[in-house]
Amino acid sequence: MEPIKIADNIYSVGVNDWNIRDFHGYSTHQGTSYNAFLILDEKNVLVDTVKDGFPKELLSNIANIIDPKEIDIVISNHTEMDHSGALPHVMHRVGADKPLYCSKMGLRNLQRHFSHDWNYHAVENGETLSIGKRTLTFMETRMLHWPDSMFTYLNEDKILFSSDAFGQHYAGNEVFDDESQDAIMLHAKKYFANILMLYSKKTIKLIDKVVESGLEIDMICPDHGIIWREDPSRIINAYARWCKAEPQKKAVVIYDTMWHSTEKMAYSVVAGLHDAGVEARPFNIRKSDRSDIMTEVLDAKAVVVGSPTLNNQLFPSVADMLTYMKGLKPQNKIGAAFGSYGWSGEAVKYITRELEEMKFDLPVAGLRVQYVPGEDALEQCIDFGREIGKAIAAA
Repeated sequence: MEPIKIADNIYSVGVNDWNIRDFHGYSTHQGTSYNAFLILDEKNVLVDTVKDGFPKELLSNIANIIDPKEIDIVISNHTEMDHSGALPHVMHRVGADKPLYCSKMGLRNLQRHFSHDWNYHAVENGETLSIGKRTLTFMETRMLHWPDSMFTYLNEDKILFSSDAFGQHYAGNEVFDDESQDAIMLHAKKYFANILMLYSKKTIKLIDKVVESGLEIDMICPDHGIIWREDPSRIINAYARWCKAEPQKKAVVIYDTMWHSTEKMAYSVVAGLHDAGVEARPFNIRKSDRSDIMTEVLDAKAVVVGSPTLNNQLFPSVADMLTYMKGLKPQNKIGAAFGSYGWSGEAVKYITRELEEMKFDLPVAGLRVQYVPGEDALEQCIDFGREIGKAIAAA
């Protein structure tokens, strides 16, 4: 990725990671980018760096504009290693005595990540920094999605450098939202569902605070994916909607199967949901990545989970999916459990318990079928789906 001018004397100098396919459990089918930004003024500023493994590309991009030694200030909005991993290389090239601005929690994290005695400046929320003709404002955004997270706002240009908020795991030749297809919103939705859903309450408070303050935003520059310049309100409004967990009339049927018995049940449950006028589709956990499934869960009203019983327990892939989902804390959901079994059939009980712990509303009792479901059992599954559909309509 070559450096791109995004505004007068402001450049995107980050890199694309075309080949990454897993980001700590999140499937990145189309890679990702590690964005960094260079502001030229009386004091030249680098906002964020990149993952270790890509410092040469970052420094080369900067060198195409200015000598890296001419950078006067480095800002670390977020200390997670995909944004701070290249800091030792950058500070060595820029000059270890140059000021490194971060949040108070960022200071602690960077000192623990790296043993270097850099010239740290831990900022207060709302603190400003003049860099010549322009002024930067630092905004604390704790737990969005790490304790150290902060935004940097360029006042005169109305540009928000938003760290991990409003981003997408996507590597492409497009730089701006007006150059990308509508599919970019699906990447943004997946990003929110798998990284920020857990922090929805904090995120909506931040959005409300920004709106109430009248902060003008002409451009949003996240640390992953495309830059929002044509219509930044599009992604802000989408975040507000996702934070409020406003569901669609939709159900997600998640299952795994040993000898196709639970799969047959899943298909019949979906048929029953369709009969009730509910959009629904089945997801075989071993055929669909869990992060893609969670993207569908984000705006679904009902989550229906099916598992065979193996060794008196949940099937391992189902247990994995439920653990992953529980960590993200989806809100305002209806849940239901089903499954086939040979001897004991504990899986449905364990699914039910997990859904209860996630505070899902459980309008129907779990459904168990022994061995291979026949016509009568499959009709039960259809009725099961219809009842869930009725509960969705009544919610």
